[in-house]
Amino acid sequence: MQWHKKGTPPLKKFKVSESAGKLMATIFWDYERILLVVYKEKGVTITGEYYSELLEQLKEAIKEKRRGKWTKGVLVLQDKAPVHKSKVAMAALHRCGFESLVHPTYSLDLTPSDYYLFPNLEKRTKG
Repeated sequence: MQWHKKGTPPLKKFKVSESAGKLMATIFWDYERILLVVYKEKGVTITGEYYSELLEQLKEAIKEKRRGKWTKGVLVLQDKAPVHKSKVAMAALHRCGFESLVHPTYSLDLTPSDYYLFPNLEKRTKG
């Protein structure tokens, strides 16, 4: 119920529509551009098996988009999330021929990679 003065029309009620909700994306990129974007389906848990499938997809994306550079080797920098350090994921990393770099606990040198993905964030944080 709403209060309104006599003689005035009642306030319009807006229909509430369901939002799209949150969407999680896993993004792999190199110094040139984005290589692979994978959107996680709703209700899917990120496990070692799921991550190993992503690494296989990354391998194929690199072969397709960076044909001449595949033979030079691929270095992967990933954070210390438990799924990245699982036995299944580490086995997939080696099976794909990737070499894992050690992720430092905190490093300002890694921050610019965020700005590559979110250029408007850099504009707002200047100054």
